[in-house]
Amino acid sequence: MFFFDPLVFHALNASADTPPLVVHLARAASYGLPWAAAGAMAVAVLRGGATGWRGVLLCLASLALAWCAVHALRWALPMPRPAQLGMGTQWVTQGLRPGFPSMHASGAFAVAVCVNLLASRAMAAAAWACALLVGWSRLCLGVHFPSDVLAGLAVGTGSALLVVLAACWAERRPAALALTAPGRS
Repeated sequence: MFFFDPLVFHALNASADTPPLVVHLARAASYGLPWAAAGAMAVAVLRGGATGWRGVLLCLASLALAWCAVHALRWALPMPRPAQLGMGTQWVTQGLRPGFPSMHASGAFAVAVCVNLLASRAMAAAAWACALLVGWSRLCLGVHFPSDVLAGLAVGTGSALLVVLAACWAERRPAALALTAPGRS
């Protein structure tokens, strides 16, 4: 836990006085938005041809890399969740798993960065809005500290950047090799 975590966490964590609609919105963001993203990816594949497939595959690769990175970080730095420290109100069950970084935030930001790099501004804005909403929801529901969400932002961003850069490098590499191949006049 970092110095800013308690103050920001308590400001954003829903309490018994929070309107039920806010808690419902947070649950919908945490559990509904990933399904909405999957649906959007399916539409991209169906309507986008090869470009749609490429974008979806890069998003999925970014998600997979983020998933691996989160599990590695949780193994290396098993930091507790707020409820494990007796802080705030937990609105969904999370058990005793480490919370740093947030898997939900990592995935949401991985998709947002991929969409930002590969799609229109409108789609990128929607993806970023969804990612920010997911990050907020994890704090509102009391299952993560702000540093968990910020680490998820870093992991998701890094994962997407690495995947997209690797794809760009791989797509250009054969052409570069052909230009420098021995025997080429």
